[in-house]
Amino acid sequence: MILDTTFFMIAIPAVIFAGISKGGFGSGAAFVAAPLLALIVDPALAVGLMLPLLMLIDAATLKPYWKQWSWSDTRLLVLGAAPGVALGALFWRIADADLLRIFLGVISLAFVAFQLARARNLIRIPDRPFAPIVGLFAGAIGGFTSFVSHAGGPPVAVYLLARGLNKTTYQATTVITFWAVNIFKAIPYAILGIFTSQTLLAGLYLAPAALFGAWLGVKAHRIIPERPFFLITYVLLTLTGTKLIFDALT
Repeated sequence: MILDTTFFMIAIPAVIFAGISKGGFGSGAAFVAAPLLALIVDPALAVGLMLPLLMLIDAATLKPYWKQWSWSDTRLLVLGAAPGVALGALFWRIADADLLRIFLGVISLAFVAFQLARARNLIRIPDRPFAPIVGLFAGAIGGFTSFVSHAGGPPVAVYLLARGLNKTTYQATTVITFWAVNIFKAIPYAILGIFTSQTLLAGLYLAPAALFGAWLGVKAHRIIPERPFFLITYVLLTLTGTKLIFDALT
């Protein structure tokens, strides 16, 4: 990993973007940072670099949303996430760089496709809440995709949206859920060598950007509509996901 001008020109906006998403918009788009970084560094390094920064954002956003979450939903999601994280660790052992690029690319494009389908009512979230087993399953899927690509937001979002939570309770629940999930991920990341001295050094340089993004996200939660933010997210994810898949296949 070369910490040059190109790296920081991409990394700083990506990390700020992740902070805004996690701090104010339910964490759904926070994983865009990993695919963006994977354009310029090995995907494993990109994922390893982001986890400490995401944990820093979690810590910074816990206080503004403290005890405003739905504890029953959090409990189901976190319990389900534990085996999902374990499965992600097993997958990681067999994945090479190109396989990770394809996975990141497919997840990026699938997220955009899901959101567009939901906006056009092609996919409808039930009017009544899911059964508790669905919360466990959503947590497991979220734990797996979060481990591999920090993309645990979509399955968790589907479950929580069906619960009919208000905006702030929804946001607070995602904050506390992914705070726990990211702690689960830290130990296997260390064991598997996903953290390196390079990623930790780069993370130290990018920490101010992460905190700034988290602060902006909390402010934006109260004053900015979600639509323009996620429109930018969808464009970035479409371009980035396509480029990652193209690079892996060629």
